[in-house]
Amino acid sequence: MFGDMRPTFAFALLLSLSTFMQAQTQAPAPQPNPGTGSKVAVIDMQDAVIGTNEGQRDFEALNKKFDPRRTELQNLNTEIEGLKKKLDAQSANLSAEARASLVKSIDTKTKTLKRSAEDSQNEYNQQRDAITQRILQKVGPIITKYCADNGYGLIIDASVPWPQGPVVLATPTMNITKAVIETYNQQSGIPAPPSTMTKPPAAPAAKP
Repeated sequence: MFGDMRPTFAFALLLSLSTFMQAQTQAPAPQPNPGTGSKVAVIDMQDAVIGTNEGQRDFEALNKKFDPRRTELQNLNTEIEGLKKKLDAQSANLSAEARASLVKSIDTKTKTLKRSAEDSQNEYNQQRDAITQRILQKVGPIITKYCADNGYGLIIDASVPWPQGPVVLATPTMNITKAVIETYNQQSGIPAPPSTMTKPPAAPAAKP
């Protein structure tokens, strides 16, 4: 359940960035003048969201919230696997009626598992995307001001590694992700959570 977070999150991040840029076009808020900066920098937008104290706190809380549901799905998956092993081991000795009943039970539970896993995944994605969107709305102006204050004229997103992403090579001094995160944390006033995380952990997938 919940699958691998990086490609899923990257897709959500692209959607959120698109929404953010559209909102700026429709109702532009006052933004600092970027000036005539000519320096180039890279930023990992995924880490810029997840790496903030607010992001760490809220994504960790989200995963803990879904822990009981994850456990429930895993238990159901274990039950289904046990029934399948029973069918394989005892099939020759079961009556036609008993075998049909066992097959039906496996099929019903498998459908329930699939439906519950899909519902949980969709709900998880919606809540994760809401967190992403909220933080992105506040990260955007911070990046704009940082660029204006430090003479940057071009910022490239390095969230996706090359060759899928645009950045082939960038020196550590060109990466402004940490600086943006630190500025965000200072402005938000949110303390670092007790357990530090770099990205939402991937939960084991329930396999029907």
